[in-house]
This record gives sequence, structure tokens and C-alpha cells, in this order.
Amino acid sequence: MKLQEIADAIGAQVHGDGEINIESIATIQSAQSGQIAFLANPKYRHHLEVTEASAVIVSEADIPFLQSAGLVMGNPYLGYAKVAQLLDSTPRSHTQGATISEKASVAHSAQIGVNTVIEAGAEIGEHVIIGPGCYIGHNTIIQANTRLWANVTVYHGVVIEEDCLIHAGAVIGADGFGFANDRGTWVKIPQLGGVIVHASTEIGANTTIDRGALDDTVIGRGVIIDNQCQIAHNVVIGDHTCIAGCTVVAGSTEIGKYCVIGGAVAISGHMKITDKVQITGMSMVIKSIEEPGIYSSGMPTSSNREWRKNAAALRNLNEMHKRLKKVEAQLNDE
Repeated sequence: MKLQEIADAIGAQVHGDGEINIESIATIQSAQSGQIAFLANPKYRHHLEVTEASAVIVSEADIPFLQSAGLVMGNPYLGYAKVAQLLDSTPRSHTQGATISEKASVAHSAQIGVNTVIEAGAEIGEHVIIGPGCYIGHNTIIQANTRLWANVTVYHGVVIEEDCLIHAGAVIGADGFGFANDRGTWVKIPQLGGVIVHASTEIGANTTIDRGALDDTVIGRGVIIDNQCQIAHNVVIGDHTCIAGCTVVAGSTEIGKYCVIGGAVAISGHMKITDKVQITGMSMVIKSIEEPGIYSSGMPTSSNREWRKNAAALRNLNEMHKRLKKVEAQLNDE
């Protein structure tokens, strides 16, 4: 694409020659002629003097340092994301060697990878891309422009709306962890709900989203979920929330809109987390959060010697508390 064409597509202003041909995108350090780079952090500004990129996406403050053509916009990192979409070279699947039920509906423009199985009643929308080795269960709906990478398993009765991206190994619609105890014996509760994944959501590799017990598990619009997360049955996640890797969310918890949840966070079940909450990594959430803000728990790393001392003090904390209350009572009596 010509630089001017890219500028028009992403809403940027051209600095320099708009007729330059751009073939791909690269980092500012490694870019060569024919490539476009970006500068999102001013501490890397010195690379503008030596980069071999044909053009660089920059903010207005960086224009005096440019030695090449550029695209100017308020958020260069967002510009990078949009240009990467324009110049995406990810290979496409081809419909071959797949097993597709005669009772499934697959749009002519969809691409289905080898060894994929699509069961009866499934509906695959326009321009959907399903990678090799996927399984699409009975009566599942996958809407237009959604992409599944290899070996994604989507159980029966799941709805994935348009423009979603599901990475390799993800499992959507597995049974929730529902059991009743009969005098020490676990009795399975069939999970009769489904999963609804709203539009423009991305789900990471090897992440599992369980189906609801009766009602559906619901993932909001524009949600991003990282790799190896566990979303339990009947969880509801609000629009545009971000969940980092290895986080686990127990059943029937509701997470609001525009939340940011760090890696390896554990969230207990049957709680509500309001909108615009940030939870830092390795935190454990055991009660509802009703006010927006930043929440943390866990113990940051320290030397082993210091950690042992702190751990020993923590074991005595309850006893120290009792002694303190006793001293306070004595002082009040005086």
C-alpha cells in the first residue's frame, strides 16, 4: 500500500512523501526499506535518527526528529495496531478434508480447515475461518468474520458473534463444575445452559469457558481474555474487560465493564465486581467489589530470609491481636 492509502485508512496525517510503497511492518530497530515502524515511547526517540524504515508512525512531538517519511497521529501505538491489521500476512485456511454434516449451514465464503468436524444444526457465517482440527458442536452458531485457530473445541449450543478471534486449543462450552454430594458420593449435574460470546472478543490459547448450568455463561462485547484462563459456569463478563493469563473466575460471578484483571488472579464465585475495577496480578478476590478503583492482595517477592521472618510474624498475628485488645481494654479501664 502507498503511505497515503495507509494514512487514509487509519486516520493519520502524512509527513513527507505519501507515494512511498509500504510492504510490511517492523520494529523501529529492525525495519528496512519498504517497511513501516512506529514510535510509542519517547525513550526510543534516538532510533529515529538511524532507522532504515521507509516511514514511522509518530506523535506530533516526534516530527522534529524524523529522518524519514511518517504518519502522525495522537496515539502511535493504536496506529501500529491498525496498520498491522491492514498488512496482516497471517495464512488463511482452505476448506478441504473437513467433515461437515449435511444438516449444518456453512456460508460459501467460509474457510474450513482439514480434519475439522462440524455437527448437525451448526451455522457458520460469511467469511468465517476455522483452522485445522477444530470441532463445532450441534446447533452452535459462529457469525461473520470470526476466526478460530487450530484445534479449537466449541461444544453444542454455543453462540459466537461476529469478528471474534479464538486461539488454538481453546475450549468453549465444556461442562461447568456442577456436582451434588450424596453421602460422600459426587452426583453429576448436567449443564444445560450454553455460552454466548459477543462480538469483537478475543479468547487466548488453551483458555476454557464453561457452559452454564441452566442460564448461559456470557462474555461481553470487545472482551479480551489471555491464554490459559478458566471461566466457570454462569460467569458474566461485561463489555471491553481485559483478563490476563492464568486467571481463574469461579462460577456465577459477574464482572463489570472496562475492568482490567492481572495475571494469575483468583476470583471466588457468586460475587459481583463493578465497572472500571483494576485487580493487580496474583491477587485473590473473596468478596464483591462495589467501587471502581485498583485492588491488590498477595505478598510481593522478597529475600528468603525476610520472607521467613514475615511468615513467622504472620503466624503470630492473631495472638498479637488478642494481646493488643487486652492492653487497649486495660488502658480504657484506667
